[in-house]
Amino acid sequence: MIKRLVRCIKEFKKESILAPLMMLMEVVSEIAIPFLMSLIIDVGIVNGDMSYIAKVGVGLVIFALLALIFGALSAKFAVQASTGFARNVRQEMYYNIQNFSFSNIDKFSTSSLVTRLTTDITNVQNSYQMIIRTLVRAPLILIFSFFMTFSINPKLAFIFLISIPILGVGLYLIVVNVHPIFERVFKIYDRLNKVVQENLRGIRVVKSYVREDYEVKKFKDVSQNVFEDFSKAEKLLALNVPLMQLVMYSCMLAIFWNGSHMIVVGTLTTGQLMSLFTYLMQSLMSLMMLSMVFAMITMSQASAERIVEVLDEKSNLHNVDNPVMEVKDGSIEYEDVSFSYKDSSEKLCLSNVSFSLKSGETLGIIGGTGSAKSSLVQLIPRLYDTTCGVVKVGGVNVKDYDIESLRNEVAIVLQKNILFSGTIKQNLRWGNPNATKEQMIHVCKMSQAHDFIMSFPNGYDTHIEQGGSNVSGGQKQRLCIARALLKKPKILIMDDSTSAVDTRTDSMLQEAFRIEIPGTTKITIAQRISSVENADKIIVLDSGRINAIGTHSELLAANAIYQEVYRSQVKGGEDNTYAQ
Repeated sequence: MIKRLVRCIKEFKKESILAPLMMLMEVVSEIAIPFLMSLIIDVGIVNGDMSYIAKVGVGLVIFALLALIFGALSAKFAVQASTGFARNVRQEMYYNIQNFSFSNIDKFSTSSLVTRLTTDITNVQNSYQMIIRTLVRAPLILIFSFFMTFSINPKLAFIFLISIPILGVGLYLIVVNVHPIFERVFKIYDRLNKVVQENLRGIRVVKSYVREDYEVKKFKDVSQNVFEDFSKAEKLLALNVPLMQLVMYSCMLAIFWNGSHMIVVGTLTTGQLMSLFTYLMQSLMSLMMLSMVFAMITMSQASAERIVEVLDEKSNLHNVDNPVMEVKDGSIEYEDVSFSYKDSSEKLCLSNVSFSLKSGETLGIIGGTGSAKSSLVQLIPRLYDTTCGVVKVGGVNVKDYDIESLRNEVAIVLQKNILFSGTIKQNLRWGNPNATKEQMIHVCKMSQAHDFIMSFPNGYDTHIEQGGSNVSGGQKQRLCIARALLKKPKILIMDDSTSAVDTRTDSMLQEAFRIEIPGTTKITIAQRISSVENADKIIVLDSGRINAIGTHSELLAANAIYQEVYRSQVKGGEDNTYAQ
């Protein structure tokens, strides 16, 4: 784990080395100050030598200034190193997430990935800064302080030495008990993020159903769990301070008791006792800082483990050696395909699916909710891989293609239409970054989006809010269709992407596709028979299996499921007509 994170330091190695080096110089300067003060007391004041006091005093000021300068430089380099380290970790995580397949993302969940990219990285960043600064300073202070106390009086230094193993055992016991709590608390953080995300995304539904109280309670319950676990962990960590104070103040009493006797018998001077006390106080402060570092490291250890999980996660979709870089045409063939989201043959979403489609043909897919219609088409651009069987595009197994080359030739308009913050132009250019305005207008006319775009005051420069909240569902669908058309794909997949438009607009879309892109293979998943009735082939899916394949007239004559759907929709249309 540590080796994996250390690789993220990269170009900030120099700052990571300079920060502890400057801290070393600061510690040396600070250690010299009590020694010089003891000289002023024992030599200058006792002998009444003002010139000696002035000379040593100048040295004391110089060392104080050096400590200030080196401390400031250490802080500067530590901040640069830790923020740069966090930036690199965040970038590597984000870049790796971009390579994840859908199943990789399903494994972690969106809320968990967000927590790892934010809270967990912040914890590790703070911990790293404390490691290269405080974790260097505290041991150095302890070592130098012990060396100085030993040089002054070995007997009193031995008292100081006894405290170290006692504190070490105490800190170890605290850390061992706290770490599992922090591991648990960050998993609860994932749930907390999930609750917040769901609430914000579905705020209109929450308000329309007057479920604010329920959502508040749900948030409060998760938040209470975080509070309870954090409180428990912090209570254990809080034992650090009283433990250290007990040990160190006991040492101070022992040193004062023995030191005062030594002064009386003449084996220790007042200046030496004062410097011993100062070194002891420095040691106490360094131990307190050390306990804070251990607390931070304990917390960040759980975060670091979660971060490394994402960094080490490898996409289960890979290019083969020497992949095919060009998709010849849009022909599609499924050969005995089965698929499961859990890589298990026990719970298959699709079972033994076989069919073929020539380039330029239109395929309609209908089926009940949960019949795996979306799962079926997501295998074409390798958003998921088959559990068994083969999917071919252009006569080649999709697993033999370069993934990017394959996906460049397949445009898919998903059920959940996503628009990004920015102008309509910027959203359309996701399909083709170099598209001209004329090309954008052309595809928008095909998708029946041009007229409503021009009704906006700023036309194609109209700003789209986050998630497309300032356009209707039907407008969002048509913009997403235009974006897909701008790719000029060999295969166009429409996953129930006209559900929010009226039947007239849907009919105009189908006619535009037939005339404008006759060479593109078109797959339409729909609930309405009218959306697929003109397709060259229609697949009826039932519980992940193909129930029937045929044209509209063939299925209407022979397939019970298709007949039932058709009759229910025709009857609904007649009822509506009568009602009008």
